[in-house]
Amino acid sequence: VALVGFHGQTILHRPERHWTWQIGDGALLARATGIDVVNDFRTADVKAGGQGAPLMPLYHAVMARRTKCDPPIAVVNIGGVAQVTYISGDTVLAFDTGPGNAPIDDWMHKHSGVPVDEDGQFARGGKIDNAALDAMLANPFFDRVPPKSLDRLDFGMEAVKDLSPEDGAATLTAFTAASLARAREHFPEPAAIWIVSGGGRHNKFLMDQLKAR
Repeated sequence: VALVGFHGQTILHRPERHWTWQIGDGALLARATGIDVVNDFRTADVKAGGQGAPLMPLYHAVMARRTKCDPPIAVVNIGGVAQVTYISGDTVLAFDTGPGNAPIDDWMHKHSGVPVDEDGQFARGGKIDNAALDAMLANPFFDRVPPKSLDRLDFGMEAVKDLSPEDGAATLTAFTAASLARAREHFPEPAAIWIVSGGGRHNKFLMDQLKAR
């Protein structure tokens, strides 16, 4: 290994104010591994008016062009927040689509004491509350034209607070899928292929919801 790229952990992200905060000690990591470390990817990008993820869309574009897939391609990453990179010819469009795993994880921790909904089994035992889902999808963020990005805490659990634990998990999971589906509204033309990555890829109920939408 010649080089370590160290993203760190985002604590607070406010690109509209031109600042973002990640923790993680790059110098300590370099000493511990004996390998050169590049870190703090986001700060300069956000200060310059960017959204703080300058490398990921370019990486996705390079990898997509090495495949034999016909564009347009949408590459999705479902972490705490969900993002998409749309690639078609020389067009590379990247933005946060909405919540990823964060509200689901927080709900699970609060109501079951476990950190994640393993395979989406907890949510699968519940019923999606469409009124709560519609209320969350009414957030003006979804209509904003990209580029745009989110903080992990921008979408909470207020809309589902009165639901049962299982129904709340199902509705929050459907919200992540529905907000990803709404990202299509900002694509120049429909994506022929969707590639899904990140921790959310392992949530089978989430993936079923995404496919359905």
